[in-house]
Amino acid sequence: MSPRKAAVLRGTDDDRNLRDHLVTTAQRLLAGQGAAGLTVRAIARAAGVADGVLYNHFPDKDALLAAAVGAHVAAAHADLGPLPTPGTATVEENLALYLHAGLTLHRAVLPVFTGLLSSPAVLARYVESKAHNDDWRELLARYLSAERDLSRLASDADTAAATALLVGICHDTVLTAMLPGARHAEVDVDAVVATLLAGIAPHP
Repeated sequence: MSPRKAAVLRGTDDDRNLRDHLVTTAQRLLAGQGAAGLTVRAIARAAGVADGVLYNHFPDKDALLAAAVGAHVAAAHADLGPLPTPGTATVEENLALYLHAGLTLHRAVLPVFTGLLSSPAVLARYVESKAHNDDWRELLARYLSAERDLSRLASDADTAAATALLVGICHDTVLTAMLPGARHAEVDVDAVVATLLAGIAPHP
């Protein structure tokens, strides 16, 4: 897409397509090289448009990057596929699937977030614009609460703490692997789930 073509698209039905193209380009650059040195000019060149085209769709670079982060996270969630629903299979089997999904998700998104720690404005805009109702953590929390309501977990089970434990394992595993020279450590998902359920399973 050339700068000339981009100028033609502005104000037409293709305007939204150009905006999406810019977001997709920024998303690809973030995932591939991180945010360091990612300038408006670099994004424009990768998108095949003139620098000023970005400002026809976003007030500044931070807004574009926030949209790109949102697109990246949404794509990572979509790649997970459907997650188990309460009352199906066994809680142990379902939590293993949730934890596998969580590890996959965090491996996809945490490198992007850590690369933006020096750009708090981008992260703030992402948080402001993000709908949390359908993210993995919220789905896990709702799943555990529903299983407790179905008496497949102890009636006094602290599902918020259980959620935090599983999220913490994902964070620890992925962030540790990102450290220079760190060896990749596999998580024994079955052992984690068995240990967790030993504390929150229904009492006989």
